[in-house]
Amino acid sequence: MQFLGRILNTVSSVSNLFSNPYRVRDVQLSEYNGKVLLKQEGRVVLYRNQQSQSWDCLLLCPESSSVALRLFQVASEADAMNWFPQYALKLRPFYEMLHPPLKPEMLQPIVDSVRNHPDWSPAHIAVDIGLRDCLKHNYILSQMNARDAQGQTPLHLACERGDVGCVRELLEECQARTDIKDKNGETPMHCAAKQDSALIIEVLCAQLCAGVNELNASGEAPMHIACRLGRVEVVKGLLGGGACCDIMGSNGYPIHTAMKFNEKSCAEAILSSNPNQLLAEDPVYGGTPLHWVKTAEMSRVLLDRGCNINYLSKTGESPLHILTKRGRFEAAMTLLTHGADPNIKGQDGNTALHLAMKLDHMDLIKALMVFGADVEVHNDLGETPGLIAARTSKGFDDIMYVATAVTAMSRGFVEVDGLKTGSKKMDRLLCLDGGGIKGLVLIQMLISLEKEAGRPIRELFDWVSGTSTGGILALAIVHGKSMEYLRCLYFRMKEQVFKGSRPYESDPLEEFLKNEFGENTKMTDVTHPRVMVTSVLADRHPGELHLFRNYDPPALQRDPPYTSTATFQPLTVPQEQLVWRAARSSGAAPTYFRPMGRFLDGGLLANNPTLDAMTEIHQHNKALKTQGREADVNRLGVVLSLGTGKPPQVAVNSVDVFRPSNPLELAKTFVGVRELGKMLVDCCTDSDGCAVDRARAWCEMADINYHRLSPQLSQEVMLDEVSDAVLVDMLWETQMYLYEHRDVIQTLCQQLLQL
Repeated sequence: MQFLGRILNTVSSVSNLFSNPYRVRDVQLSEYNGKVLLKQEGRVVLYRNQQSQSWDCLLLCPESSSVALRLFQVASEADAMNWFPQYALKLRPFYEMLHPPLKPEMLQPIVDSVRNHPDWSPAHIAVDIGLRDCLKHNYILSQMNARDAQGQTPLHLACERGDVGCVRELLEECQARTDIKDKNGETPMHCAAKQDSALIIEVLCAQLCAGVNELNASGEAPMHIACRLGRVEVVKGLLGGGACCDIMGSNGYPIHTAMKFNEKSCAEAILSSNPNQLLAEDPVYGGTPLHWVKTAEMSRVLLDRGCNINYLSKTGESPLHILTKRGRFEAAMTLLTHGADPNIKGQDGNTALHLAMKLDHMDLIKALMVFGADVEVHNDLGETPGLIAARTSKGFDDIMYVATAVTAMSRGFVEVDGLKTGSKKMDRLLCLDGGGIKGLVLIQMLISLEKEAGRPIRELFDWVSGTSTGGILALAIVHGKSMEYLRCLYFRMKEQVFKGSRPYESDPLEEFLKNEFGENTKMTDVTHPRVMVTSVLADRHPGELHLFRNYDPPALQRDPPYTSTATFQPLTVPQEQLVWRAARSSGAAPTYFRPMGRFLDGGLLANNPTLDAMTEIHQHNKALKTQGREADVNRLGVVLSLGTGKPPQVAVNSVDVFRPSNPLELAKTFVGVRELGKMLVDCCTDSDGCAVDRARAWCEMADINYHRLSPQLSQEVMLDEVSDAVLVDMLWETQMYLYEHRDVIQTLCQQLLQL
């Protein structure tokens, strides 16, 4: 039985040995009576346990004569002889500095660190575990600047661990060196730059530590590392601690690194500290930060601060060239909508359109051509974008169709014989429909009209009327905004205004209008051409159409449209009416924006304002006649009505609304209500169809030249569409439509210029 018991004990010991031979355990010293003591250094001893065929390393505890801590129990003599001297040397500072009684859980992380990192000094281990009190041991102090296999000192390790307390202890009490570089050429400052917190940076910089502007072996200063990793607080800490923004690294300056890795906050921190970094050129290509951007968001960071959008690098490329070569549509659109020149020549004489044609990137091709890229410009090899498209593009026919349209429109209007230069006797009216972001269609058509006529729009018309987005554009025309500027503005504005979900916050739209028209600009500050902007008075039922004017309304005795049973506040006169409020009132589309006081979107009653504008002009002339001012009366000669595009007509399943008697009928009723509601809204705001027919008929009866332009779109575009690709397609179709109707536009321009 005794023999069997010894066998079981041996099996149990072997089982424990191989389960975790390096686990620290309390053991009775009596178990080692008669065992062979092989070595002893300080309080660390090594026994040969023949019973369990193991080598046991113990730490003697002076406070107890009966209990020790077993540090390891291994079955290999080689392992025992390897680990014993390391344990004996590296554990001494800890068991001498730690307060007794020592517990296994206190020593376990220390011995694990010794075993896992045999190249570490006791100072590294103390930092790894966070035993700051042990850093004051003389032996650890003597190892304070020791390096591990990677060349890192304890201070490197403390910075990597993000242990502010250890870093402060090492610097202030232990005099750790800050200029030592590891095998990657990194100082402790480089390690600190990789952390999420700036506290360690602040501690290091407070001690005037070396390395804040030094490059590592990869050509990165701490600022480059922080920008690459998106550590914005570290970037701010480095800037506050004396780091320079003009340290050239492998990725250019830190601002270039922030752009390359799309770290917006880091870029903003650098630019706030040093605005001159907008012009910083990288060492290889001479590109500015804008040449390094990859996304639309990062582009806006620089563009909003006024960087040079058409700057050419040493290779002769603009940022638009770079983004086009990379096929980055969204970022390229951001440049185009901020005024980038699509026809500037770069490397080998190529424009961005040459590069887009070589890629056969249809979205970029469309965007560039919509924004005025020339399809006939030659590069250094004599190639035009059209020639490249003929070789490579699958959409060659559409490309050349629009290219022909753009070229034809850009030639301008040739003056005809009989052009009247004296006083004119007829007025010209421009009417702009509502349609939200589809106002871009209006702008694109007005750009073509300007090119054909060779005059700005405000010089071609005596009256301008508009509803909603058309009303905003009407006011912009009167106030001298260029059409190209408005096109870019609309693309930029949509991101600010259509943010979140419907109904959208009104503040962004109102701030946009204030910035464009001025917060205190009155309607009568600009009186030519005359402008009328529609809105709906919604403080009464039924609601009434209201016109915001930059002139006094016709003074005629007219019957009120309805008999009133209430008293309403008087309306603001044009001399006191703010322009931005008029624009906001006209665009207060229900479900999209909140009402502007008592005003709603004019599209509810006059989405196509042509007839209302003609009525206003008739009443204005009639009032002049009653005042005996017949000489001031000018009859209408030309009416131009512009629409925001017609969606394709689709089939409707049912508009039947009835009381359901079963679940199936309930579903049908729900579909019917939805379709009927949509149809009612569309019919109320329809700007084509009957509205156009009536306007044309009235103009014909009054011998007025009437022109209606509104492109047929291949898909329905929502009023709050924000996709650049969808909007570019819409303008692409608009440009094709304009070419198809080029004869109408030429005739229209002749009439406008002759009156």
